[in-house]
Amino acid sequence: MAAASPSEAERFYADIFGLKVVMDHGWIRTYSSGEEMTTQVSVASEGGSGTPVPDLSIEVDNLEVALERVTGGNIAIEYGPVSEPWGVRRFYVRDPFGKLINVLQHE
Repeated sequence: MAAASPSEAERFYADIFGLKVVMDHGWIRTYSSGEEMTTQVSVASEGGSGTPVPDLSIEVDNLEVALERVTGGNIAIEYGPVSEPWGVRRFYVRDPFGKLINVLQHE
């Protein structure tokens, strides 16, 4: 995603979600969990339950820990937390660049 200052992502992606910087060239910064995962790409007309389509989804192992970090960081929750009928518990927040982030855990 585009950002005037990629280092502004540190507090949100590293501190809130525990991701580590794995590459930093100043103009681009890449964060990773270090976990091996399968690649998924979703295309949607809505975000589910009538919500807007998020710019990014982050699946976490423990939604309550993520929620505590978000509220402790005074980051506004825009939707949820809620258990959805398709088997996820989730909430929406905005990152420092205004992108809508869907934070979820499979139930």
